[in-house]
Amino acid sequence: MHYELASSSWDNKELEAIQAVIKTDNYTMGDCVKQFEIDFAKFTQNKYCVMVNSGSSANLLAIAALFYKKEKPLKRGDEVIVPAVSWATTYYPLYQYGLKLKFVDVDLETLNFNIEELRKAVTDKTRLIFAVNLLGNPNDFDEINNIIKGKNIYLLEDNCESLGGLYKNKQLGSIGLMGTYSTFFSHHMATMEGGLIGTDDEELYHLLLSLRSHGWTRHLPKENKLCVKLDFSFDESFRFILPGYNVRPIEMMGAIGIEQLKKLPDFLKYRRKNAEYFQKLFKDDSRFIIQREIETSSWFGFSFIIKDKNLKREDIIKKLTKANIDTRPIVAGNFARKEVVKWFDYEIFGSLKNADAIDKYGFFVGNHQFDIQDKLDYLYDIMHGL
Repeated sequence: MHYELASSSWDNKELEAIQAVIKTDNYTMGDCVKQFEIDFAKFTQNKYCVMVNSGSSANLLAIAALFYKKEKPLKRGDEVIVPAVSWATTYYPLYQYGLKLKFVDVDLETLNFNIEELRKAVTDKTRLIFAVNLLGNPNDFDEINNIIKGKNIYLLEDNCESLGGLYKNKQLGSIGLMGTYSTFFSHHMATMEGGLIGTDDEELYHLLLSLRSHGWTRHLPKENKLCVKLDFSFDESFRFILPGYNVRPIEMMGAIGIEQLKKLPDFLKYRRKNAEYFQKLFKDDSRFIIQREIETSSWFGFSFIIKDKNLKREDIIKKLTKANIDTRPIVAGNFARKEVVKWFDYEIFGSLKNADAIDKYGFFVGNHQFDIQDKLDYLYDIMHGL
């Protein structure tokens, strides 16, 4: 048996959508992307959504947009609190825009912010909290909102691993000022590459539209929050107002996304059903910590943190690999320990002892959009024999 990390969620519907785009001979961002943005916004409970070429670009644009707000924009040197465990491109836009990163420890069970550490880390210098919903699991947003209440602090969500997760019946990615998503192959739905930013803020929406395409005005509506559009279209064709990027998706991505989104509710049902079975198998295994769900996770994967120090991670990974079971570190482990941070303006708050434990003793296996009870039984048999 092969227990793979991820699997294709496509069938003929996606292939037909690609062929339909090919027949139009229009491959750049167009009507399909626009329709997918509308559909995605409805699903995620956001007023607006902007599609880009990756979840990494989604994080980049979200941070960039905050620098160009008319009121209370971010400035270089502002302090941003981040969890010590996440993916690289949670952090890179912060470095690229000259922000100061403050790494805060996570909770060993939820894998998200350690709320008590977060509460102590917030100061008068804090301007942004970038909350990461890790492996599908919501943060405790009631507590986070209590911490920032009455303060000049923005809350963003990196929701690239957690599409479809819910916190008190509210979609993850719609709780903060902006939320980012990934639709890369291994995620909850797949559009080849792809990412989105969701927001209810009209000014931020217009900033994202401009930043996505060179910083020009072409894709802004006539009535917008950034500029007065000129009546003569020729003058608007190459009118640049922001130092933007070209991170547009291609039209095929939007066409695929329309079809994938129709299937997403069923994908999520299977992931949650698989998670229930996983928890049943491993919840009483005292050798490991498995992720504790907050509210309703969308279960990106299933994590293990080794508690029994007689077990060596290297030995476990070798045995699982030999059994044809794919594994990965828990995201990037403790990112504050990576060599790349020598380029950052950053500080470490506290000891990061839990992030260090995840870095040294953690790993995860995949979840899928179909029933994997047989794969989980196989995993259990291998792990039971350690």
